[in-house]
Amino acid sequence: MPKGAYNNCTFKNCNFYEADISGYVFRECVFDNCDLSLVSLKNTTFHDVSFSHCKMLGLQFNLCNEFLFSVNFNNCILKMAVFYALKLKKYKFGDCDLQEADFTEADLSGSAFLNCDLYRTIFYNTNLEKVDFTTSFNYSFDPERNRVKKARFSRNGVLGLLQKYNLEIE
Repeated sequence: MPKGAYNNCTFKNCNFYEADISGYVFRECVFDNCDLSLVSLKNTTFHDVSFSHCKMLGLQFNLCNEFLFSVNFNNCILKMAVFYALKLKKYKFGDCDLQEADFTEADLSGSAFLNCDLYRTIFYNTNLEKVDFTTSFNYSFDPERNRVKKARFSRNGVLGLLQKYNLEIE
C-alpha cells in the first residue's frame, strides 16, 4: 500500500501484520476484519476511523499523530495496546478484548467500556471520571491512583477495585 492519505476508504479482510504505516493519513476510513497486529504507527493520523472485528495486538496508539485523533473500536482484539497519555474523552470500546492494554495517564473521562475484557489492563494516573465499566469484566486497578469520580461499576466488578487490600470476600 503506497504511503499517503486515504480518505473514505474501506479496508476489508486485509492483512497489515507488522506493516509500517508510519506517517500515513486515514480520514473517515473503516477497517473491517483486518489484522493490524504489531503495525508501526509513528505519526500515523487516524481521524474518524472505525475498526470492527480487527486483530490489533501490541499497537502503540500513543505514537500516532494526536491532532484530530479519533477512532472507534467494535469487537476488536486490542491485547497489549498502548494508549499512554492520550485524550480519549467520550470514547466507546464495544465488545473488545483489551487484556494487558495500557491506559497510563490517559484521559478517558466520559468514556464507556461496553462488555470488554480488561484483564491486567493498566490504569495508572488515568482520568476515569464518569467512565462506564458496568458491563465490562476482569478489571483491577487502584482507585487511589486514578481519578474515578462518578465512574460506574457493576456490583460484581467493583471487587477488582479492592484487590490491592488482599481481602477475602465471601
